[in-house]
Amino acid sequence: MLEESYAYMKERNPLKKLSTLALRKRRQGLARLLPPVGETLRGSLIERYLTCGHLGCRCARGKRHGPVWYLTVTLAPGRTTGGVVAASQVAAVRRWIANYRQLKLQLEKISAINRELLRRERRKTLP
Repeated sequence: MLEESYAYMKERNPLKKLSTLALRKRRQGLARLLPPVGETLRGSLIERYLTCGHLGCRCARGKRHGPVWYLTVTLAPGRTTGGVVAASQVAAVRRWIANYRQLKLQLEKISAINRELLRRERRKTLP
């Protein structure tokens, strides 16, 4: 059991196995795959169906109004902001949110490569 956990710990950074040239090429490839930064949006798109409260309305019989689309963005723990998104904008907002998530994921990968490259440079300069 101890050997298995040690093996897991050893495999934690698969970037160590790659050459410096391979890391730089991977970083370049990831940078080329980044979505357009100008088309990113952090947040969540929520679809809601509402009741208006009028007794004679169809929503009082179970057929709610909607969908109404909301964009919510968490600013800090317990603090959110957002607003209604027009139905004509839903596709674009979905794409921008997906771009943001992809951008964040790719930047984390690039950052991991840069940490490994820095670690290698530091090891070169140590006596």
